[in-house]
Amino acid sequence: MAITSATYDPVSTATALAEKYISGQQNILTSRSNQATATDKALSDLGSALSSFQAALVNMSSTGKTLYAQSAVFSDTSVGSATAGATAAPGTYSVYVERLATNSQVSLSNLSEDVGVTGSLKVKVGTTEIAVDLAVANLDGGALTPREIAAAINAHKDNTSLVTASVIATSTGKYELVLTAKNSGVGSAVSVDANGVPNSSLYGKTANVLVGAQDAQIRIGSASGTPITQASNTFSSIDGVKMTFTKTSATPVTLTVTADSAATAVNVQSFVDAYNRLKTTLDTLTAPGDLSKGKAGGAFAGDSGVTALRDRLVSMLRQAGSASLASYGITANRQGTLTVDSARLNKALAANPNGLDTLIGSASATEPSGIAGKLDAYIKGWTSASNGQIKARREAVTRLQSELTSRQTVLDKQYDTAYNRYLMQFTQLQTIQSQMTNNSSMFDALFSNDKD
Repeated sequence: MAITSATYDPVSTATALAEKYISGQQNILTSRSNQATATDKALSDLGSALSSFQAALVNMSSTGKTLYAQSAVFSDTSVGSATAGATAAPGTYSVYVERLATNSQVSLSNLSEDVGVTGSLKVKVGTTEIAVDLAVANLDGGALTPREIAAAINAHKDNTSLVTASVIATSTGKYELVLTAKNSGVGSAVSVDANGVPNSSLYGKTANVLVGAQDAQIRIGSASGTPITQASNTFSSIDGVKMTFTKTSATPVTLTVTADSAATAVNVQSFVDAYNRLKTTLDTLTAPGDLSKGKAGGAFAGDSGVTALRDRLVSMLRQAGSASLASYGITANRQGTLTVDSARLNKALAANPNGLDTLIGSASATEPSGIAGKLDAYIKGWTSASNGQIKARREAVTRLQSELTSRQTVLDKQYDTAYNRYLMQFTQLQTIQSQMTNNSSMFDALFSNDKD
């Protein structure tokens, strides 16, 4: 009876057996590697969420910013604009704008293409003198042009952005060198002394005053009130109010300072939204999941450290007492999500306009205070680039991933060894079976019943 050849392939058989040989260890390694990758991503997400909330705290409580908003509006908005901080006293004020501050501007006119190459041109801005050596200004050694002089003035070491020089080409083929003070007011008046350039066509020229230097002056109360003079058109004469004027007024204008409930609500909601975004991220990362419904848990499900972080943030916002967020209508539900009761917020602010800003405080690095300061300090324990928990955890994950990579390398070698062993064995077996089949065929041919 003939022997049938094996139908298996040594390569596929060796592959299957080698994979089965390492499957237990491979499954463990793959599972741990996937978990490490998921943990690393979760730590990245957590770090981003915490850093974003910190940035929101700093921005919200930075110098000059308050949650409690007030508006300041002129009866004639063409006169100027105003803003009011939390310390401004609500009410109406009469303001008379007598004159505006101006930026000094002068020019040297009727200049030719070749000004001359020797001497020192002196430009004075207030008490600062800028002495321009025309020989140095002439960069190419040829004709000294007005543009080269302007460039030399702008680049001079003593011109710390005090004055800007520019050149205007006239229709007569001549040029004007125009000098404009950066700052307004009498203290920044610009003048030119060309007496130090005797061999230049500038010598003896007198600067034309295009715009005279002038200080701004206002009176509060009436046109006969005490004059307030300064170099800038922006005044802070009324406590907590900043006024910027764009034109004078023949009669006093009324400035009205009042609480801006809508802007305050927006500011408070921004704080609430920033916290809730962080809370949502933490809830997602620590979600327990439900295996019966096929719902996987978060990357930090069961992680006591991240759970403590989430719970600690909630407790810091839920502080009790008369001075609490709840007293201003900012409350947390059972899950810790914040909501705002606008009516309660406005009522509390009407009684104590600065109370909420004092309660929230500042996340300033130099003078932290209030809830924002405490939140920022606690979160830094996680986000610090030098010794934060996220840094430490990510370093541990990196070490684990490196270890798993090394173990995978060893396991790959074990696979290769097993594969080669199985391949050799089944190749030999296939050869033996082939020989047996050939022998069987030969015997069948010799002893067949059909043979004579």
